[in-house]
Amino acid sequence: MQTASRGPGQPLYIRMHEADNVAIVANDGGLPAGATFPCGVQLVENVPQGHKVALVDLDEGAPVLRYNVVIGYTVKPLPRGSWVNERVLRMPSAPELDALPIANRVPPALPPLEGYTFQGYRNADGSVGTRNILAITTTVQCVAGVVDFAVRRIKAELLPRYPNVDDVVALEHGYGCGVAIDAPDAVIPIRTIRNLALNPNFGGEVMIVSLGCEKLQPARLIEAGTIPLQVEGGAPDVVCLQDERHVGFGSMIDSILETAERHLQRLNARRRETCPASDLVVGVQCGGSDAFSGVTANPAVGFATDLLVRAGATVMFSEVTEVRDGIDQLTARAATPEVAQAMIEQMAWYDHYLSKGRVDRSANTTPGNKKGGLSNIVEKAMGSIVKSGTGPIHGVVAPGEKATQKGLLYAATPASDFICGTLQLAAGMNLHVFTTGRGTPYGLAEVPVIKVATRSDLARRWHDLMDIDAGRIATGEATIEEVGWQLFRAMLDIASGRKSYAEQWKLQNALVLFNPAPVT
Repeated sequence: MQTASRGPGQPLYIRMHEADNVAIVANDGGLPAGATFPCGVQLVENVPQGHKVALVDLDEGAPVLRYNVVIGYTVKPLPRGSWVNERVLRMPSAPELDALPIANRVPPALPPLEGYTFQGYRNADGSVGTRNILAITTTVQCVAGVVDFAVRRIKAELLPRYPNVDDVVALEHGYGCGVAIDAPDAVIPIRTIRNLALNPNFGGEVMIVSLGCEKLQPARLIEAGTIPLQVEGGAPDVVCLQDERHVGFGSMIDSILETAERHLQRLNARRRETCPASDLVVGVQCGGSDAFSGVTANPAVGFATDLLVRAGATVMFSEVTEVRDGIDQLTARAATPEVAQAMIEQMAWYDHYLSKGRVDRSANTTPGNKKGGLSNIVEKAMGSIVKSGTGPIHGVVAPGEKATQKGLLYAATPASDFICGTLQLAAGMNLHVFTTGRGTPYGLAEVPVIKVATRSDLARRWHDLMDIDAGRIATGEATIEEVGWQLFRAMLDIASGRKSYAEQWKLQNALVLFNPAPVT
């Protein structure tokens, strides 16, 4: 990464690679026409912060390089100092999937990082929770209102008696009936719901509320995996609202509270204990991205990813459309040809999924992404994949599946913040890291969410929502390595019980299932 100047008040740009013919304006508020960088490039028009400026004259059809990658081709001549944005670029085609490099540039294993621990909740299956939560699984949206009422009663009447339990959450969703339950792709939402119930933060206490007539019957949910759901003392507790024993609404609520109390008693007996950092399962994601995402926050997350992998932990990066244009970089880093092939299969499946809707990966970018300087999905993807760090990719997790190995994993999910977060929860994440440039109050009830701001201006304005200010990298106040270490230490601290801002304010987005199967 190169900057034009570090002097206070001077026009400042950031160039990611010496071969790049564009750079992004770093100054807060952007720069006016006529502003001149120390290298001599003078702006021919106003350029907002984070947006690209041409460093050389570009002919019509010229490739535009950022990250030393062609992110587009000019649709008209652009003189040096021009504003380069989505309106003057034609997006390149996505990389073909049949001629990719396969595990031919596997990085060497990262050196071990030992001695780092956190205070977590050890589960019977060996997994570790960062929180001690009672989760109530639902089989169908029809019961959501009843469960919500019951949860409010549990929090008001029962939870104060069990001080070692952090929270009670309902795993609500829009699935369970009115769907093609036997369609091949229905396996994705079904196994997602099942594996959500097994998240390490829930301590193995599986409690299900069913209506009774829904398509997703509890028995089908319980048997949806390779092994039946098992809990302490036998099968999961199921409360069925249509059972004849329930006479009136109050009876249903009493049954849910009675069942919940048995689980609360067992959860309350648990205590935090010292656990190695290798017990962390961290999901990394970005939302409300801007041109600084790939300059500051995501590289710092990538550095922290390397630290976690060195410590023996599991890290999942995701978002199919936000890695699709960098798939050649990822398959080359795959630890084995089998891992590379699994990534390719996920890309191909998603290409087909999008084509059925008559769109492609270009549908990903939002108005906010473009306002923040990201011209298209190619540029966005180059900044997104750096969250994965520099090490080998050890495995692939299909949508809704549970991660079963340690190291750096690619968890194939849509880029939607809510669906990605839900699928990472189902995969077993016990800590979530979320980068943002435009700003979002995103949070989850089920797991701590650590927010990393790409710009110091956002970190100042949203001072009580952003946990880490990575914008200091752009101004030279801190290095990627320094912010990466800060994030790593914050993860251990928050995993041990300190609340992130999202937790403090109880910012809790809904779980959203990925259901590519038909709705009837």
